[in-house]
Amino acid sequence: MEDAGQLTNLLVWVITVVIFLSVFLPQMFKIMREYERGVVFRLGKFQSTKGPGLIVLIPFIDKVERVDLRVLTINVERQEVITKDNVTVNVDAITFFRVVDAEKAVIQVERYIAATSMLAQTTLRSVLGQFELDELLAERDKINKKIQTIIDRQTDPWGIKVVSVEVKDVILPESMKRAMARQAESERDRRAKIINAQGEYEAATKLVEAGEMIEKTPTALQLRFLQTMNEISEENATFAFLPLPMDFLESFRPKKKE
Repeated sequence: MEDAGQLTNLLVWVITVVIFLSVFLPQMFKIMREYERGVVFRLGKFQSTKGPGLIVLIPFIDKVERVDLRVLTINVERQEVITKDNVTVNVDAITFFRVVDAEKAVIQVERYIAATSMLAQTTLRSVLGQFELDELLAERDKINKKIQTIIDRQTDPWGIKVVSVEVKDVILPESMKRAMARQAESERDRRAKIINAQGEYEAATKLVEAGEMIEKTPTALQLRFLQTMNEISEENATFAFLPLPMDFLESFRPKKKE
């Protein structure tokens, strides 16, 4: 009977120790990964920032908030934006940021990821409204840099560093796409006409220069005539040449009335 009583007491102690360890050990020891930091609160008051590695806490007195220091990604949902020239477009973007001060990220703002996401959406609409459609399509890097600077400045008190902001897609209405296509076609036609007219002008200029040269050097006309005959003789067809002196044609011109 005594052995049975001792065994019972031993089992009670073992069960008590197991329960104690299962309850208190998870509260006393926490393991922080290399990219994590633990913000420790003691009785609700900030105590310190610990990690990485093993940290020791006072059970039921210390509370810890884990903060991930890796670069996080926020997909800014598609926003309807009115540009400076009153064109409605749908734009979405991606924001890359990371926590540089775990204490501020936990204490200064509630749910820093959600707060940064909302700020990115608001800033995206605000900044894109300051640009015209052509600038939005052509100066993407400039717009990305400006959005990043604004978000980074506003999230700095939260201990957050915005790494990059990238505007992904700019979706235009179908009517605007057709208008831009017509504009591009008209621009190509305009450039083609200008190039054609410029070619005609240059050709006419060269002909005038050639005429002035021939007028000053009559022998040049004779050489040009002989060159033309040589080019024609290279063909397979048979031609008959009847060279006439240029002065011979002067007699057929009508005389001016005095």
